[in-house]
Amino acid sequence: MTDEAFQRPPDSAPQSLVRLLQDFSLEANRYVDTAGSRKDMHRTDLNALAVIMRHTAKGLVVTPGVLRKELHLSSPATTALIDRLDSSGHVIRERHGSDRRQVQLRMTPKAFQDGGAMFMPLSRHMGAAMAEFSPEELDLVTRFMTAMVEATIAARQEASDGGPSSPGPPA
Repeated sequence: MTDEAFQRPPDSAPQSLVRLLQDFSLEANRYVDTAGSRKDMHRTDLNALAVIMRHTAKGLVVTPGVLRKELHLSSPATTALIDRLDSSGHVIRERHGSDRRQVQLRMTPKAFQDGGAMFMPLSRHMGAAMAEFSPEELDLVTRFMTAMVEATIAARQEASDGGPSSPGPPA
């Protein structure tokens, strides 16, 4: 084969956009790592707090099983995670309802305070960047990002089910 056979085709608009989404994901991950390290928190700790916050906002109960499933952790890893969050003062364990055996997790005010401090720079910079766009443009981007999140969830589910792994036609 010649070198030409290995050359990448010129970027199309969708390919360039996918690369930008990949760059955004990479930079967001780097930010989470950097911000978390300032509070001696790992990415999994921050992801767990995000899961708890999202479920709580929907009025749902968060149990160790919910964290285990959402974060794809083993039972021992989930216990270690909850122990870390409890020791750091970010989560408390509570027993509620008729089944006193069920442990529910709740974020503490310290978790909200630390989270706000960690993510305030990101929020400030993103807010300034968004101010450059009209409400109509933001609506379009919101619709687009929602579709990208849904597509990513579908791809993850397909990958976990052992579905097709060969690349499809470009979008």
